[in-house]
Amino acid sequence: MKSENFKIEKNDSLKMAVMAFMLLFLGSFKAHCQVDEKTKSAFGVIERLVGNRANEFELNIAENKTNNKSDWFEIETANNKVKIKASNNTAVCYAAYNFLRDIGAVLVSWEGNRINLPKTWPKYAKKGDTPFEYREYLNACTFGYTTPWWDWKRWEQEIDWMALHGINLPTAMEGQEAVWQELWKEYGLTNSQLESHFAGPAYLPWQRMGNINSLEGPLPQEWFVKKEALQKKILERMRALDMHPVVPAFSGYVPKAFAEKHPEAKITELKSWSGGGFASTFLLDSKDPLFKKLGKRFIEIYTKMYGKSNFYLADSFNEIEPPVSEHNKYEELSNYGSAVYETINEAAPGAVWVMQGWLFGDNKEFWTKEATSAFLSKVPNEKVMVQDYANDRYKVWDNQEAFYGKQWTYGYVHNYGGSNPVYGDLNFYKDELTSLLKNPHKGNVVGYGAMPEGLNNNSVVYEYIYDLPWTKGEQPVNDWLTKYLNARYGQASSKPVFQAWELLLQSVYNVKYWETRWWNDWAGAYLLFKRPTVTITDFKGNPGDKIKLKEALDILSKEAKKYNKTNLIQYDLIDVSRHYNSLAIDEELMECVKAYQKKDIAKGDQLFKQIEKQVLDTDKMMSGQPLNNVEQWVKSASDYGSTTSVSKLYAKNAKTLITLWGGEGHLNDYASRSWQGMYKGFYWPRWKMFLEALKNSAVNNTPFDETKERESIKNWEIKWTENN
Repeated sequence: MKSENFKIEKNDSLKMAVMAFMLLFLGSFKAHCQVDEKTKSAFGVIERLVGNRANEFELNIAENKTNNKSDWFEIETANNKVKIKASNNTAVCYAAYNFLRDIGAVLVSWEGNRINLPKTWPKYAKKGDTPFEYREYLNACTFGYTTPWWDWKRWEQEIDWMALHGINLPTAMEGQEAVWQELWKEYGLTNSQLESHFAGPAYLPWQRMGNINSLEGPLPQEWFVKKEALQKKILERMRALDMHPVVPAFSGYVPKAFAEKHPEAKITELKSWSGGGFASTFLLDSKDPLFKKLGKRFIEIYTKMYGKSNFYLADSFNEIEPPVSEHNKYEELSNYGSAVYETINEAAPGAVWVMQGWLFGDNKEFWTKEATSAFLSKVPNEKVMVQDYANDRYKVWDNQEAFYGKQWTYGYVHNYGGSNPVYGDLNFYKDELTSLLKNPHKGNVVGYGAMPEGLNNNSVVYEYIYDLPWTKGEQPVNDWLTKYLNARYGQASSKPVFQAWELLLQSVYNVKYWETRWWNDWAGAYLLFKRPTVTITDFKGNPGDKIKLKEALDILSKEAKKYNKTNLIQYDLIDVSRHYNSLAIDEELMECVKAYQKKDIAKGDQLFKQIEKQVLDTDKMMSGQPLNNVEQWVKSASDYGSTTSVSKLYAKNAKTLITLWGGEGHLNDYASRSWQGMYKGFYWPRWKMFLEALKNSAVNNTPFDETKERESIKNWEIKWTENN
């Protein structure tokens, strides 16, 4: 030891190097230690985004300057430091991202981040605040259509995305099956009874809402263990960032085995959901003593497992008509509402009951003003929150007198089932928000946001929606778009690129709802994605302006060549191209069917070849969008299992959800995906079979049996979902 010390003493250059290293290490350590405990989680988000440059951010959480509960921030740069003061960690993160995006240095999106930091921070000062206490995010269905196979790394990425976009009221539905399992076992249900109750992993959202039981199950035990561990991490991170995760509560649904075990209980067997031939579900009457016992015990177990929560989601009647009597309808509805609230309040005093407002728009015939006001009548105004998130389709809040004094949040679904045409309506969102804020009848609106069923699509829509609560709709769309493109593509973003995006605003981003995803009561984003039928000749066309879309596409195609291969303009070019191609294919499919029906075989054959080439070219082109890939989706499901049999079950869940969905109703293709592998491997083979059969009928002058052909295609679909 002495010898080694002596050598160092003698070697001055080595000594200096060691000292320099120690000073550097201590300086770095000191910089990290200067991070305030209050802002530690926000610093972590920024550090994961910009690395060591996070040390140049000085973060401070201060008392709210006003009496209201809304968030605010202040930013300024001085001496190459970015100084941020804000109301909480989420507001700090939004402020930091707002600054980085404003200066064109960073763009964060599902499809990738663009980060190009300046050597020194430019002069900058900005203040911001929002009239909305809460910015909500994630539909209950997202946990089937998007997140079932996510690990912690992917969830951490998403929670960072939430924080950077100012979201503080995220829906957090993972891990609840472990709680349900413990609850039902306490009431004497066996493992085999629970196996026949729980749905497969991709279908759990609808199990939780009382729509289905057991579909595509059983649920492997390893799922309960993995998701419990995952939810603990999710909630810990969300809470550290001052978010308010919305967690599950009891809404009245019980397993069939529980109903059989308690014949004395007042339990209603409900008819099959969505006309789909699904197994019955069972609803416990709100006045039955077991209702509160079960509900309170669920929250007790949940709290023991995951900690205390302040917001509990309970949806008793999602797309289900309440089993109430006609003569005492309103009293029975008020009893359901009060039972859910009282159960939550007694188990978690001070907590808020959150409910999705979808049902009020989905079944307007039942949910009249009288029915809705009765349902909410016995709940204190500050103890319930209605998430009215379908304002791109319904005007529920306006029709329901802004929910009769209760707290409510305004928002949009935008994405249904993960089906991903290119669409949205930025000007609509802006105009709606400014109109809402001015409306004297808006009631107690406390939140704003988006509740998509599927993610990883149309990033610009979500980027814009989550800026609106802070700009209050006062910033012109074109001004916002200029900054967005500079951040997404770089400061070199050209005038032609902006012109292309103006055309996109006029052609596809002027569509608030993709209504043709439902056509003749059949789902599917495009005609190509729907199970084939000859009736497509009656199709009136998809929304948007295809001519202006082509103009935008031509400009983007030319301009994209000026950017490197990893620039996000390449991703957007593929997005626009596959959307345009899909619209063109739809038109050609109609013409092809017409040609074969008229026995114009030559024209039909020409169109057939044209469609096939365009389908295969589109599929190949989409290799540049790794997120939009069916192989990756199925692999992520398979990899989530730890045994061959479990992996096989997960893979089948993944494939079935985005195709057949389940049951005998009209939900097949509801979650259709514009993904690589789906064009070539699923959508075209179905149409190819159908068109060839239609052609043979014309050539042989025999009647075309569409029912038989569609049944044959369905059998092919089943085999596709089972083929691993």
